Amino acid sequence: MPSLAGKKGLIVGIANAHSIAYGCAEVIRELGGSLAVTYLNDKAEHFVRPLAEQLQADIIAPLDVQQPQQLDALFAQITQRWGKLDFLLHAIAFAPAADLHGRVIDCSAAGFAQAMDVSCHSFIRLAKAAEPLMKDGGALATMTYYGAQKVIPHYGMMGPVKAALESTVRYLADELGPKGIRVHAVSPGPIMTRAASGIGEFESLLDEAARRAP
Repeated sequence: MPSLAGKKGLIVGIANAHSIAYGCAEVIRELGGSLAVTYLNDKAEHFVRPLAEQLQADIIAPLDVQQPQQLDALFAQITQRWGKLDFLLHAIAFAPAADLHGRVIDCSAAGFAQAMDVSCHSFIRLAKAAEPLMKDGGALATMTYYGAQKVIPHYGMMGPVKAALESTVRYLADELGPKGIRVHAVSPGPIMTRAASGIGEFESLLDEAARRAP
């Protein structure tokens, strides 16, 4: 196994112990990496802080990506504590339920804009904040899903949003690659997480995935 000793990374998107982001963080710690972990709000802190403490995170901080001052405060803390950043995992997405559970053609402009802001543009903002801290190169990763490329029943407006995120990854990779910063989108398939529970008929997607790829 490779060693991540001396590497510093930011994990955005842990909601509970079933989160994909938490599984990634566990492996990173096992390999010797140091972590900064964020939580959405006071309610989320109750669930996330104990997990972050188990991970022995150097930094535990609030981050609502729609609050610019929180992003600034987080990166000020990272700069002060570490002075660098080697990797970043962006594992957040959101869409208002009324828009997510309906037809794409019926989604509201406000709901679509919010979904794009939280699920896609927040990755750009995080990448921009991380760039000056990755002087020796680094890695940025986000989470996508097959519904960005093909129509998946009940995935709804998150399909176009994730498609935008995947395109964003390609452009960021082109722009940051010359600096030794890699940018990736990971598509893990349907996994029962808190985020996935917001997708209608998600259990049928799990059943179909098991049938096709047992």
